[in-house]
Amino acid sequence: MNMLLDSLPVFMLIFCRITSFFVVAPVLSSRGVPNIFKIGMSFFLSVLVFLTYGVHHELPADLTYILLIIREVLIGLVLGFVAYLLLMVIQTAGALIDIQIGFGIANVIDPMTGASSPVLGNFKYMFALLLFLTMNGHHYLIDGIIRSYDWVPLSNDFFIKLYNGSISDFLVKTFGQSFVLAFQMAAPIVTALFLTDVGLGFLARTAPQFNVFVIGMQLKVIVGLVVLLLLVPSFSYLFGDLFHIMFESMQNLLGLLGHRPT
Repeated sequence: MNMLLDSLPVFMLIFCRITSFFVVAPVLSSRGVPNIFKIGMSFFLSVLVFLTYGVHHELPADLTYILLIIREVLIGLVLGFVAYLLLMVIQTAGALIDIQIGFGIANVIDPMTGASSPVLGNFKYMFALLLFLTMNGHHYLIDGIIRSYDWVPLSNDFFIKLYNGSISDFLVKTFGQSFVLAFQMAAPIVTALFLTDVGLGFLARTAPQFNVFVIGMQLKVIVGLVVLLLLVPSFSYLFGDLFHIMFESMQNLLGLLGHRPT
């Protein structure tokens, strides 16, 4: 019984990090996953991590334990947020396309997050989600939070890294990188629609009798959908590269928070 009471604080720290990761990580945090499953999965993963890394770990029995809980929660949230931020590149690219094509007024409810999302963004996100599950991306996420204890053990200096600004700099760079990736992903369709607008502008100057506003709406929808249809076969390569960047960013964050295991 005494051994169980001594091990409980260590287990609770592990449980806090894994549970907070499940709160924001893509796919794992979706509304379609029951909360009971998330809590149960976090519990069993915490047991495995405790038996592997925390059996002989000792913690101070004073109020500093509250700071340790906050530290572990922040580590899990930051790891999950980086993965979620890069996966939201697809939604951002879809929003940029919808604004140009004219679908921005017809947003739909994303069943995974419960938030309003663009039509084409939701379509591309569902496509990417299926590809993510097909390549066992959720397994890589779970493996990443488990192996994070090799990089960032329970005895880490997270608050020092947070104070010197290295974590905030990394998050700002990742945020900027996500927008660059979104622009690159939406560039082919946005460029085609921009050229369509230029052609309609020449048409309006050379043939004023045409009602460009009526013709332009249908023409931009047709051009956008045709270009999207031509780009669908490349989605697997495009999203594969995005997932690689996501896992690489998580690894870089772990290297920033701790040290590469030998």
